[in-house]
Amino acid sequence: MRRRTFITLLGGAAAAWPLAARAQQGGGMRRIGVLMGTAQNDPDQKTSLAALVEGLAALDWRDGRNIHIEYRWAAGDPEQLRTYAAELGALSLEVALTQGTPATAALRQATPTIPIVFVSVTDPVGSGLVVNLAHPGGNITGFSNYETSMGGKWLATLREIAPNVKRAAVLVNPENVGVARLVQGMNSAASRLRVELNPAPVRDAAAIEHAIEAFAAREGGGLMVVADFITLAHRDLIVSMATQHRLPSTFSERSFVAVGGLVSYGVDRAELFRRAASYIDRILRGANPADLPVQQPTKYELVINLKTAKTLGLDVPPMLLGRADEVIE
Repeated sequence: MRRRTFITLLGGAAAAWPLAARAQQGGGMRRIGVLMGTAQNDPDQKTSLAALVEGLAALDWRDGRNIHIEYRWAAGDPEQLRTYAAELGALSLEVALTQGTPATAALRQATPTIPIVFVSVTDPVGSGLVVNLAHPGGNITGFSNYETSMGGKWLATLREIAPNVKRAAVLVNPENVGVARLVQGMNSAASRLRVELNPAPVRDAAAIEHAIEAFAAREGGGLMVVADFITLAHRDLIVSMATQHRLPSTFSERSFVAVGGLVSYGVDRAELFRRAASYIDRILRGANPADLPVQQPTKYELVINLKTAKTLGLDVPPMLLGRADEVIE
């Protein structure tokens, strides 16, 4: 073999080594990282992770037997999220699961080599996490939760259930690029429905309280909340303040409606976690995340809280009720 050819082959083998090495470690305990932006005692997050564990068990991966799962919880704190991402990046993980755009971006910054499977990432291409959906490239793939057009549907649902809404505040994490793109998608719907859109950047509980109180000072307001590790961590506060100020509200996840929110339209997050187990399995068995296409949602669920509607003095249109997948009474 010519020396130059040998060096070229050696270089290619070195580039492929991280994935190949992981694929060949099948005999021992495999290490998986999980980075969550919310709190460990969050019951909704427990449900999601239980779905992940069940999905892995169905594929013959069981924590404590042939896999060890390292969990990190940021509890809605952006600084903690970055700290825990660095911790996981320093471990000898074979694959990691992340929830949301900020967690995925933080772990990517911490490690360019550990395969990452994300769930609940909006617009992964626009966020710069993958090259394209069919062929992600790099070390990241996963399961997205919304297309940017969903923002307009949330606003339309808000107007359908509360026709008197003329202004809508949108609680957003300004560091979440994917959520910012959803707000862009709301603008055309706002113009068509003649609703004044008011994006409200929030990073913590104090900012959430200030944003809602300031917005509620004028009549004709409604609220839209996109699930993000910050809004999820403070969903009880958001829902209670929306009710206190009599703001009809739409949410992107059922978990907000379960604690008293008015209406949600979005994916079943636990199902995304369950589906993510299949990609973790494939990576543990040697697949390259760059070759696993990003999966889009296959179903959205409409959930309505009739008790909250009654508290707000709203009559839910029969056609909207007929479309609901779940009605909480």
